[in-house]
Amino acid sequence: MPDQPPASSVPPLAASLPAPAPELFTWEFATDPYPAYAWLREHAPVHRAKLPSGVEAWLVTRYADARQALADQRLSKNPAHHDEPAHAKGKTGIPGERKAELMTHLLNIDPPDHTRLRRLVSKAFTPRRVAEFAPRVQELTDRLIDGFAERGSADLIHEFAFPLPIYAICDLLGVPAEDQDDFRDWAGMMIRHGGGPRGGVARSVKKMRGYLAELIHRKREEPGDDLISGLIKASDHGEHLTENEAAAMAFILLFAGFETTVNLIGNGVYALLRNPEQRSRLQESIAAGERGLLETGVEELLRYDGPVELATWRFATQALTIGGQEIPAGDPVLVVLAAADRDPARFGEPDTLDLARRDNQHLGYGHGIHYCLGAPLARLEGQTALATLLTRLPDLRLGADPAELRWRGGLIMRGLRTLPVEFSASHK
Repeated sequence: MPDQPPASSVPPLAASLPAPAPELFTWEFATDPYPAYAWLREHAPVHRAKLPSGVEAWLVTRYADARQALADQRLSKNPAHHDEPAHAKGKTGIPGERKAELMTHLLNIDPPDHTRLRRLVSKAFTPRRVAEFAPRVQELTDRLIDGFAERGSADLIHEFAFPLPIYAICDLLGVPAEDQDDFRDWAGMMIRHGGGPRGGVARSVKKMRGYLAELIHRKREEPGDDLISGLIKASDHGEHLTENEAAAMAFILLFAGFETTVNLIGNGVYALLRNPEQRSRLQESIAAGERGLLETGVEELLRYDGPVELATWRFATQALTIGGQEIPAGDPVLVVLAAADRDPARFGEPDTLDLARRDNQHLGYGHGIHYCLGAPLARLEGQTALATLLTRLPDLRLGADPAELRWRGGLIMRGLRTLPVEFSASHK
């Protein structure tokens, strides 16, 4: 099980606490982190922990504190504000992005540069643009299901949840069809090594950087109706987008836009298979031609066991207080979305999956100026994937004991390594 996160010791809490803090980032924790997060919410809602990488960071676990931290301008996204010791060098971001000169993307910068770059790329994710992309997402979904429907079994991660967002984001970026399998290989390396050696990810990042530089040159000579051409056009019209910024933007849209959707689909299907009453309600609603339960259902799946466990890194630019805890300047802060979205102070029966949940202001897409730019596309892909799977494979069921399933290692994302399923073979 090489992809599982290594065990990590956690500094002891004050002696006044009723029990020692639960062990974090072990294999057992990765399988079901929610009891440990419940303990932290109650006893140490802003908790300094030693991460598997050796870096120490503050974990924010209550909903109100998390929402405040996500929008707090004193918490910078720029790693330059990290008062990092020597052993933490280069361990707080995506492996290899510094060497590959891919740091100037939306997850690493603050206003005014963040405002400028977000304005440029937001045009690709307008509701109109995403709606126009819906037939392509449906086509990709059906094509992938066609690939295994006649077999009666599949690994839904590798055969469906993984390739769907890769091909979709490649289409949006303007990666030619003949090159998309290379992107799939590089992205697969990122997923396989997410919790293990950083070298594998760094090599993939380097290859992707070289390809993007070449693609940007090609798009400058022969632009198309795609996102990379749009970024180049904007930079040629005085928006001051450097080639490094264009490459970094394309890189982070791919990086952030595929694994989140892989996990949304994988975690979502798994949750539905573990909650048959909710799954049956959703199937009946879809069969009746209704979309309401599908729309609220995807939001609930994001809240219940979402694809992003911890929000990406933030660094205190000055001393501040979160949830009564003083945070020194230069310290890293990690908002635990998985803990905040199960806070009983905000959500009724938070450990229960309720696809019809209405008051569901989950933090799965973040909050504030860094709210996920690709949320409309992720919703489209999630809704299309679930509706099509449940319609075409109505007796979908787990093909393995839940105890045998393993979750990928890694700090930020939460997703299954595999999801074996079985169903009646279909010849449609």
